[in-house]
Amino acid sequence: MSEAGMELKRTPLYDYYQRKGIKLSDFGSWALPIHYTSIIEEHKTVREKVGLFDVSHMGEIEVSGDRATSWLNRLITNDLTTIDKNQAIYTIVPNESGGILDDIIIFKYDDTRYLLTPNASNTQKILDWITQYQEEGITITDRSQEIGLIAVQGPYAKEVVAKVFGEEVKDIPNYAFITADAHPTYTNALISRTGYTGEDGYEVYVQRDQTEELWEAFMEAGEAYGIQPCGLGARDTLRLEAGMPLYGQDLSEDVTPLEAGLRFAVKWDKDEPFIGQEALEKQKETGVDYLSRGFELVDKGIAREGYPVVNADGEEIGQVTSGTRSPSLNKSIGFMRVQKESVSLGDTVWIQVRKKTLAAKITKKNWLKQIKKEG
Repeated sequence: MSEAGMELKRTPLYDYYQRKGIKLSDFGSWALPIHYTSIIEEHKTVREKVGLFDVSHMGEIEVSGDRATSWLNRLITNDLTTIDKNQAIYTIVPNESGGILDDIIIFKYDDTRYLLTPNASNTQKILDWITQYQEEGITITDRSQEIGLIAVQGPYAKEVVAKVFGEEVKDIPNYAFITADAHPTYTNALISRTGYTGEDGYEVYVQRDQTEELWEAFMEAGEAYGIQPCGLGARDTLRLEAGMPLYGQDLSEDVTPLEAGLRFAVKWDKDEPFIGQEALEKQKETGVDYLSRGFELVDKGIAREGYPVVNADGEEIGQVTSGTRSPSLNKSIGFMRVQKESVSLGDTVWIQVRKKTLAAKITKKNWLKQIKKEG
């Protein structure tokens, strides 16, 4: 039960967790493990070997129809015409004012059929949002309750996934996928070369009632490579080192893609303008007031979400949106949303951490490059 007394949502692995005696926590109204052993151990396993994540709380919405491409293109910032069959694309779903309703990945089966993967907390919101724009000939189907999702991440991910699905998975390019049509067990599986850790890896969408069997198959296949189940705590530290934003902290409806550093996912010259494009074009012309920046603490401590950021005069200029101690670099890092005119790369700012004011250096979010270089 959650603190509010509400029944937590369960992934297909819930019974598995109960049998194994794995501690579950309330993660956005879902019962999920934050860690199995320790966050640091699981984090390092993914960086050095291979880790397994239950991410079945993510949403899956299928969109189909003869005009699916042009219809969807008006609801997202990126451009579906730039990818081919069996490719995927990262994009923003904006509101009318350009704010971020969600950041999602869209998988393209072909020009008439797509799979959208909203964040768990946003699944219903995105379903409601796109449904209000539904047109004749467009079919929208929520598959979230039918599908389990397992992420296999780390340097040995391809060996583990290949043991279960065959050598062809090693040839899947980044942000592309195949479907396991000929597999004797997981015939409806979608295997994508995607992830949220910064490491090479795969995300495998499978029928809900096959999720536990697939989890066990991956665990057996990865035994020789030191595979370890990993919780959402390590997933968070891994994505932060990789400079990847988290919805609900770094991204929200009050933040635009231009403020969030996601301009690469905005295409301005599509055949038809997308919802919110006019607002974003105005912001592009006038400039943004706030930007998302990386930081590293100079002083000892950890700066968490919501901590105020001040300048040398003690004036508040922003706040921390994500923060942790990097297990790979052994220093405190994070993202902050700050006034654009107040800081530049290399500047020192101060973060109010409880009763202390800690110095921090403004940096790029390229910690993973440092990690790989040092490794």
